[in-house]
Amino acid sequence: MASQRDTSTICIFDVDGTLTAPRLKICPDMDEFLQKLKRKVPVALVGGSDLVKIEEQMTLTKNETVTKKFDYVFSENGLVAYRNGENVGQQDLLKYVGEEKLQKVINFAMKYMSDITLPAKRGTFFEFRSSMINICPVGRSCSQEERLEFAAYDKEHNMRQKFRAALMKEFPDAGLVFAIGGQISIDVYPEGWDKTFCLQFIEEGNYQTIHFFGDKTDPGGNDHEIFSDSRTIGHKVTSPEDTMKQVKELFFKD
Repeated sequence: MASQRDTSTICIFDVDGTLTAPRLKICPDMDEFLQKLKRKVPVALVGGSDLVKIEEQMTLTKNETVTKKFDYVFSENGLVAYRNGENVGQQDLLKYVGEEKLQKVINFAMKYMSDITLPAKRGTFFEFRSSMINICPVGRSCSQEERLEFAAYDKEHNMRQKFRAALMKEFPDAGLVFAIGGQISIDVYPEGWDKTFCLQFIEEGNYQTIHFFGDKTDPGGNDHEIFSDSRTIGHKVTSPEDTMKQVKELFFKD
């Protein structure tokens, strides 16, 4: 007889670096594992990317829809929210912050990036999403090889940390957060619009235990706030393999 699903507990997962390699597709083993976990407890995703990118990464066939595949899917840090396949929340960055303030941030970032030399610079340095601006010094149209090259450069030179510090110094009272996201970018969004935003939807489910798994959990990373929130039990992971290992220890001991 199959064990009953525990609806008092939920697992929330970051996407990049936690369930998949950054910007790459989920592996079949991880996909199968998450569906197995979903039979035990509800499963939620919360990513900084927009829904299109999360869909690309988390589905294996054209017939799958990521918002129906999991109990909750939160894109753009939870500012675009889906529960059981239905849209239950959508925020508007432009309306909330205003054109003038956003242009000042964009102009400063353009000037800053024009003065740095990187292993490569390609195209799409800004991605204006519904709830955040994604700033990418290497350019989001970089190849996978160039992405990895930038990631290695950034790890050695702390380029994004320095960029983030410059943004924070320039806009200390703007009410904006500048967070390191994924391998190659910095996310800009209003204070409070971090991944803890998704918890308001989770709390409606009256869960007693909320586990969160993420890799960017240190201060300045875009998983930090939800990882350290008093409402969650935070788990720092180093890779999809580590995520699977930690989840197995929690839910598949038998």
